[in-house]
Amino acid sequence: MFLRSRTPIVVLVAFVFLLIGWQGLRAKTNTESSDIYQYLRLFSDVLNIVQDNYVEKTDSKKLMHGAINGMLRELDPHSSFLKPEDYKELQIETKGKFGGLGIEISLRDGVLTVVSPLEDTPADKAGILAGDQIIKIDDEPTQDMTLMEAVQKMRGPKGTKVRLTIIRKGEKKPLEFSLVRAEISIRSVRSRVLEPGYGYVRISSFQSGTASDLRKTLEQLEIDAGSLQGLVLDLRNDPGGLLDQAVEVSDEFLDEGLIVYTGGRLESQQMRFEAHKNSKPRNYPIVALVNAGSASASEIVAGALQDHKRAIILGEQTFGKGSVQTVIPLNDGSAIRLTTSLYYTPSGRSIQAKGITPDIVVKREVPDKDGDDGADEMRRLREKDLPRHMENNKQESEEAKPNGSELETQKMIEQDNQLRRALDILKSYKIMAQMQLK
Repeated sequence: MFLRSRTPIVVLVAFVFLLIGWQGLRAKTNTESSDIYQYLRLFSDVLNIVQDNYVEKTDSKKLMHGAINGMLRELDPHSSFLKPEDYKELQIETKGKFGGLGIEISLRDGVLTVVSPLEDTPADKAGILAGDQIIKIDDEPTQDMTLMEAVQKMRGPKGTKVRLTIIRKGEKKPLEFSLVRAEISIRSVRSRVLEPGYGYVRISSFQSGTASDLRKTLEQLEIDAGSLQGLVLDLRNDPGGLLDQAVEVSDEFLDEGLIVYTGGRLESQQMRFEAHKNSKPRNYPIVALVNAGSASASEIVAGALQDHKRAIILGEQTFGKGSVQTVIPLNDGSAIRLTTSLYYTPSGRSIQAKGITPDIVVKREVPDKDGDDGADEMRRLREKDLPRHMENNKQESEEAKPNGSELETQKMIEQDNQLRRALDILKSYKIMAQMQLK
């Protein structure tokens, strides 16, 4: 009897608590809605005051776009409003062809900063570097510019000029660059044979088709280099691009396991990307080159290969852009680019504002004007330098002499200390393997 009499009381108490919880939740929801409506009324009042009292007649569309842009600027440097023309430009850019200077930019500590110049573009040829801070575009200060406003000012028809004023670490005064816009047609994947058995692949950005181009490039490189014994994957000054392409590129070198996962506030923003077994295994050693201009998608690739012990990461600390932006189209042809999640490497590392730390840190040595990077500064006397030395009667055959392409490759290796180091590491794999077999 006692136990039976308690049961309704327990149920009743639980029901009361449930009602209290529901009332609290509803009160919280009502409070939040009330706050939003209050702020919307405030916005409406300000809009009416501006339209009625401003010294000149206002453009309602311009005011609304400005308000939306200001709201998104309060969030983070990568969220922005894209006017219809900006949205079209973004779509063109992901296909790899647009008019401009070839600079990937970001806001770092509120300052317009170069992530990296794209390869073989006006910015690259002029000597603009990753980390340069752009303080003026055509004498207009960039202090209050959004990323899209800065991009729009640097974009333009081929042959037109733009002037950038830049602050560079180590320089005592600002630098000025007068650049001529060009049609930027990005070839995102390039390759060459460094030496017999050793290949080189450069990915300059991740755009639609990058993974497909890489696949074809690797197949051709494996033919040209013979049986590949090692690969240098160059991700330096690669500002990133499309997430799906970073996943597919990583998948080319991984047969299983997690590549990257994203975490956001909503369940739909929490995604995991897994590697698949490749029909053609690529088991050769890899050294991936990175630097301060390696950002976003290139950091995803470097992080995945590093966590899976699939590649040695060599170079300098990367940029540290670990957020994912989703472009959401709007009814009038405009769109918003919104940071919706952060991405994490397979081991759970977030590289946001930190970057990927190389396994082997090697600072880039800049060659002087004569092409000497300082490696041969202390030249040693050799037998061939001695007077009256005996000649080697066994002359090098014509076939053994390097052709123009090989000479160009040799020069590239001589002037790039990070690439030389990577090649030496790959060669050491073979030497160590041969030593173990003996």
